[in-house]
Amino acid sequence: MNKKIKKIFDKKNKSKIVCLTAYSKNIAEILDKHCDLILVGDSLGSVLYNYKSTKKVTLQMMINHSKSVRLGVNKSLMVFDMPYKTYRNPKEALKNVKLVLKKTKCDAVKLEGGKKIIPIVKKLVQNKIPVMGHVGILPQSDKKFTFKGKKQQESKRILNDTKLLEKAGAFSIVLECIETNLSKKITDNLKIPTIGIGSSANCDGQVLVIDDLIGLSKTKFKFVKKYIDISRIIEKAVKKYKLEVIKKRFPTRKHSFNT
Repeated sequence: MNKKIKKIFDKKNKSKIVCLTAYSKNIAEILDKHCDLILVGDSLGSVLYNYKSTKKVTLQMMINHSKSVRLGVNKSLMVFDMPYKTYRNPKEALKNVKLVLKKTKCDAVKLEGGKKIIPIVKKLVQNKIPVMGHVGILPQSDKKFTFKGKKQQESKRILNDTKLLEKAGAFSIVLECIETNLSKKITDNLKIPTIGIGSSANCDGQVLVIDDLIGLSKTKFKFVKKYIDISRIIEKAVKKYKLEVIKKRFPTRKHSFNT
């Protein structure tokens, strides 16, 4: 277990794990000062490319953005979100993950799913590749985005999936939109940390999409909290720039090359 993974693992039941997504160097540099974990999420499909789902996100897209993020990450654990149809079986997963590690120098990869992906997780872990799991709402496969754990049978399945992922060697698991009591039960039953998104404060840590947090997106999910409206700040700056250009106040001699 490398030092960054151990640092995340050791926070279990001690202190909360702070996670956010990043898709570029400039944002990653800011987040790296405050986050334990930075996820290059396939959420970039909707955030940056306006896709209706993450299924259109390609491996090359993820690699390109991750290379940029890597330049801004120093202390945080950097996790690469494996996109749709890039880990359908152990052989395909290992081939693609090795490419990802080579190209991006990320610290770990994240895979969506439970029981079905256990052979894949085992294969990666056997090859000393750190794996983060992801249960609850699975954006790459779910058609309906409603919170999980309402029914007893569903709750049992999700809890069992998390136990199987832990046993297979996952170092942590993302719980997405899981009912409050179930997220507590999962967190209490696992030795590895849980990272919640829409899954209550019962998880060992929290993750949000950075564009949602700063108000750059128009997302209205219940679990999102907007901490600042950066779009208004940007608009104010652009309006000022526009006015100065029209009024010939910019550029001044200070911003020009003079002999």
